[in-house]
Amino acid sequence: MASRVGARHGILATKTSLFHTLQRTLSPHIIGIQRSAEIQGLRSSSNSNADSQHNEKYCIDLVRKRDYDGFVCSLVFPEESRRSSLALRAFNVELAQVKDSVSQKTIGLMRMQFWKTAIEEIYRDDAPLQPVSTELWKAVRQHYLTKRWLLRIITEREKDMEDRAYRNLQELEAYSENTQSSLLYLLLECLGVKNVHADHAASHIGKAQGIVTCLRAVPYHSSRRKVYLPMDICMLHGASQEDFIRGSREQNVRDVIYDIASQAHVHLEHARSFSKNVPASAAPAFLQTVVLEDYLQKVRRADFNVFHPSLRNRNPLLAVQLYLRSWKKTY
Repeated sequence: MASRVGARHGILATKTSLFHTLQRTLSPHIIGIQRSAEIQGLRSSSNSNADSQHNEKYCIDLVRKRDYDGFVCSLVFPEESRRSSLALRAFNVELAQVKDSVSQKTIGLMRMQFWKTAIEEIYRDDAPLQPVSTELWKAVRQHYLTKRWLLRIITEREKDMEDRAYRNLQELEAYSENTQSSLLYLLLECLGVKNVHADHAASHIGKAQGIVTCLRAVPYHSSRRKVYLPMDICMLHGASQEDFIRGSREQNVRDVIYDIASQAHVHLEHARSFSKNVPASAAPAFLQTVVLEDYLQKVRRADFNVFHPSLRNRNPLLAVQLYLRSWKKTY
């Protein structure tokens, strides 16, 4: 028994000795390979984390700079959907700024085609190496976002490259539905909300938001000798594009603003009618209604003078407070 134990230990000792001999001979090369692999692995992991942080920061900075209201709304999203909401808003900003950032329509159309291709690649798990598209790919994988809403936003923004005024209010509403409402549908998906009443509310809120955005932009566009307000309402009140370009405060110009602002108010009222049937979890997606209402109240106090200084001066801190106070309101 003792000899068998000794023999077994002897064999083990021999194998151990052989192992150490081989290790002494090969260790410089093997250890070099192992260390190289470990370093590459650490670098890859580090680079991956750094890239991820860079992409997230890019989206945060973009939204904070170009869509501050949306940025504040995203801050109150649940942690598990906040990053995705910022990715969606960054995507929306990227598309929205194409029209004003290119000198030729052809270049703008090329950018739109890039995003169409990017969406197709995102749903094939092959997103382009671009910060917003990478973050959007993560959002799509995490929340199973509906592809057609993303494509619909691109298609509508692409049509808007025509750079012309809306022919009528219905055309402005259709544009708002296809852009702002589509974004809200996606934000609801990030929140895990699947509710027909929430969708109806989102449709009306998106239309109201598109109309208010159009009104807010009047001073900016007028300074560039451009007017995008619905032509049918302008013609109804005898207001010319030149009236807006020179910043007229005449009654007919204010009547145009009144009619358009009233339609935005009607959409907010329709949205509010669904409030009892909309789940509380949808609240973060609809917080922007507070800002829309605030603007409409201000433009009414300014007697529908869209060029009034009170409409240009916006305090971000007051906006934050407004959101926080509104948290327990309708949505």
